[in-house]
Amino acid sequence: MTSSTHPEYDYLDYPKTRPRDDFWGQVRRTINGRPVGQAQIDMIVAQIRTALALTNTDMLLDLACGNAALTSYLVGECAKVVGVDHSAYLVDVALEHFHRPPNTEFIVADVADYLASEPTPERFTAALCYGSFSFFPTETATRVLHLLHQRFPNVRRILLGNLPNKTYANEFYRQRGRKPDRLDSPYTQIGIWRIPAELAALAEDAGWNTTILTMPAAFFASGYRYDALLIR
Repeated sequence: MTSSTHPEYDYLDYPKTRPRDDFWGQVRRTINGRPVGQAQIDMIVAQIRTALALTNTDMLLDLACGNAALTSYLVGECAKVVGVDHSAYLVDVALEHFHRPPNTEFIVADVADYLASEPTPERFTAALCYGSFSFFPTETATRVLHLLHQRFPNVRRILLGNLPNKTYANEFYRQRGRKPDRLDSPYTQIGIWRIPAELAALAEDAGWNTTILTMPAAFFASGYRYDALLIR
């Protein structure tokens, strides 16, 4: 059996080790180290579209947007997408490859600090955080959910996507010959594992109602991840 020690998730430097146009590799949207196929991306985009029910008048806030490869699929779904990420490198990739003014805007900032300081929060009507929420320390996750509810009054729906389900952590690591340790750490390559009830309680404390969503069985991570739709 291999070591149970999980490597740290090096979000800021790891993307720089990948080719500039390896968009899914940069954000570790991979299967056994290889970028996922288009069919997998299509399932993700379909889930986002259905959950957020975007229209051409919506203003979407994409939190921890990374290089905006996923964000780019949503540009035509709404009036504008604003992506925020604390990696200057990934935002630079987003600006180079996926910026479509005036329909996109990309900002380098800590997500929680941005939410606390955005000068016109009322312009947003929906929010997305896909594949990144588990990397927020619990204090940050709590702050993010509260700020969205308190300062962004017109945001009616938030999708938190690709959340690791603690219920299946033991089986996930057993299949990989490892022991499930550090499940509560946001600094591993998967981040914090939460059962859906834990996530729902975190959201409810901030004022959100939660619906747990699952992906089709053909989705590569359907066996151990889920999505959460938060509604005001």
